Amino acid sequence: MNLYDLSVATYRSRLGTLAGLIAKAEQHREGDSLCGAKLADDMHPLGTQIRFVTNIPGEAIDRLGVTNFSSSDDEVTSFAQAKELIENAKDLLDTIDVESLPAPDQPMEFAIGGGAFEFAMTAEEYVRDFSLPNFYFHLSIAYAILRMSGLEIGKADFIPHMFKYLAKPPS
Repeated sequence: MNLYDLSVATYRSRLGTLAGLIAKAEQHREGDSLCGAKLADDMHPLGTQIRFVTNIPGEAIDRLGVTNFSSSDDEVTSFAQAKELIENAKDLLDTIDVESLPAPDQPMEFAIGGGAFEFAMTAEEYVRDFSLPNFYFHLSIAYAILRMSGLEIGKADFIPHMFKYLAKPPS
């Protein structure tokens, strides 16, 4: 698998998952107020989880040296905002091609936490061990918040991309 399929294609597909969840959430009786829902008091609300999910692909592409990206700090308070962020992230990913990404074994360094944590790894290790796990974490938390809030969603809503591989429909 190349770095493009590991990163860009995965981000794009799972942004589609988030878009599907948001489409269902728009129909929920609580509407946009769900953006403030949390799993626990010490966790970020749904709106922030959505912002993180939509920022992570751009942050990854930036750290891989492909393009400049500035993360959004705007608090997401509506599903209209969420859909716009998802589309913006997809549009950015549409500008990336296989040749623009570094070699998987290219060394890279990055810091998080205001420089408190510095990491040195390869491009592939960064995508596999840092970026994708964070992306899935925040996507999973968004799903869990929606589920906890009474949205009727299930595993099929989290992995809708799998239905293109369906060899035999359920009986």
